[in-house]
Amino acid sequence: MAKLRAFLAFWYDFIVGDDWRVAVTVAATLAVTVVVDRLTGTAPWWIMVAAVVLALPASVDRAIRKA
Repeated sequence: MAKLRAFLAFWYDFIVGDDWRVAVTVAATLAVTVVVDRLTGTAPWWIMVAAVVLALPASVDRAIRKA
């Protein structure tokens, strides 16, 4: 049981890391990208790029204010 708990703790720390908001943004953006792809049939790669452009500065700003 301890090994399973350590395994899950590793993946939680790897995926979520220091900012859970970034993890939620990535998951939501991937979901939106899939939906747009299914509905339009085009390659909506730009959605992830836009999310990074918006989420990265916000995350860095939160880290600077926290420090």
